[in-house]
Amino acid sequence: QVQLVESGGGLVQAGGSLRLSCAASGRTFSNYAMGWFRQAPGKEREFVAAISWTGASTYYADSVKGRFTTSRDNAKNTVYLQMSSLKPEDTAVYYCAASEGLSTRIRDYVYWGQGTQVTVSS
Repeated sequence: QVQLVESGGGLVQAGGSLRLSCAASGRTFSNYAMGWFRQAPGKEREFVAAISWTGASTYYADSVKGRFTTSRDNAKNTVYLQMSSLKPEDTAVYYCAASEGLSTRIRDYVYWGQGTQVTVSS
């Protein structure tokens, strides 16, 4: 089992920045690729970003490419999502998740955090 806890969400104005953190405990964190997903009210959960277990490879959704950056610190068992130039359409609950392989597909992620709310005001 891997337990994941997100933090860092909040209310920010459009154009602002936030950094989300996801702290992991349980099984060896560095064995897992990590992903970020989000779900807005009335919408399906969607992929945002993913990072390989070494941190050498990353994927991003087109909607966040160039604005969001994911990174990880395996010594701290933590993965980050730096969000810049935020837009109202980025408003959602953001989830981190762990997968055995780098993937953009929700079904490949086996462990999930509880989510953190990000609200971007116009």
